[in-house]
Amino acid sequence: MMKLSDFNYDLPTEYIAQTPIEPRDASRLMVLDRTSGTIDHRHFYDIADFLHAGDVLVLNTTRVVPARLHARKMKTKGAVEILLLHKIDDLHWRGLVGGRRLVPGVHLMFDQTPELTAEIVETHEESERTLRFNQPIEPWLEQIGTTPLPPYIGGSITDPERYQTIYNQQPGSAAAPTAGLHFTAELLLKLRAKGVQFAHCVLHIGLDTFQPVKVENILDHQMHSERAFLSADDAKIINQAKLAGGRIIAVGTTAARTLETAGILSEGGDPEHPNAPLDACPWRPVIAIDTDTKLFIYPGYRWRILDGIITNFHLPRSTLLMMISAFTGHESLFNAYAIAKQENYRFFSFGDAMFIH
Repeated sequence: MMKLSDFNYDLPTEYIAQTPIEPRDASRLMVLDRTSGTIDHRHFYDIADFLHAGDVLVLNTTRVVPARLHARKMKTKGAVEILLLHKIDDLHWRGLVGGRRLVPGVHLMFDQTPELTAEIVETHEESERTLRFNQPIEPWLEQIGTTPLPPYIGGSITDPERYQTIYNQQPGSAAAPTAGLHFTAELLLKLRAKGVQFAHCVLHIGLDTFQPVKVENILDHQMHSERAFLSADDAKIINQAKLAGGRIIAVGTTAARTLETAGILSEGGDPEHPNAPLDACPWRPVIAIDTDTKLFIYPGYRWRILDGIITNFHLPRSTLLMMISAFTGHESLFNAYAIAKQENYRFFSFGDAMFIH
């Protein structure tokens, strides 16, 4: 048994960043050396001091879609709020749907676009529903949708692009891969000039970003599926760098999950049972993937690909905190978080960053 309470910590609300720092790379950076346990306090624009020629930064190029929709029930005109999370096919989506008596068969309408309608076709846990639209929703999102911000951010942002990475390409996420929010174009060019390489992946962020772990034994937690993609060209960049002695550094937990999913599949393993015994092998070349993943990384996990990670400071009791604890060791991470509070770091999506290596 691994207790949920072991991944709790106290965080007064004043530590939760409500607005992003400008410019992006002016956020603070805590650098944690896993071997020595030493901690440096820098700014994100100093990240080049800790990266070497031949290292590979793996960037998740997903783009947040304007997935928050306001609708009304056709019969009663009651208000409904929808957060689209996962596309099933051209007409079907899973999402969080808020309102009263939202059961299968309820039809929804959108005031701005009378020609667009939706029907609730299946209920799941709590407020999760499957919706069937009468036509593909994507062409309408820019008109009727808004960018979803995490619930711990109380207001809105004037520029929705500030909740996107500057290298986003593939629409599909309900939340931003927030570790990437710290990069500017100038910083990426500086890293490239130093000899740092870049590889790209896509993981469209879904329900687990919004759902806290609720079971006391975290081994009983069920991850929701998210789509992960790594191309053959990017797998080649990673493999060649690894063979040459370079480090593979994920920008964010989503890039880490994509890389480790690819690593498990390259072994012939199952990402839903990543700790199953396998033949002894220090490393296998990562493979290209285009798959759904439910990989849940928690302490005791055997890392396949990752040598370092750039990440933000995560919510208590979250799967993201459990993943980083698996990478650093529980005591080391919680010590770092205690120091971060002492040093007035800013937490969560618009907060400061860590580089763990």
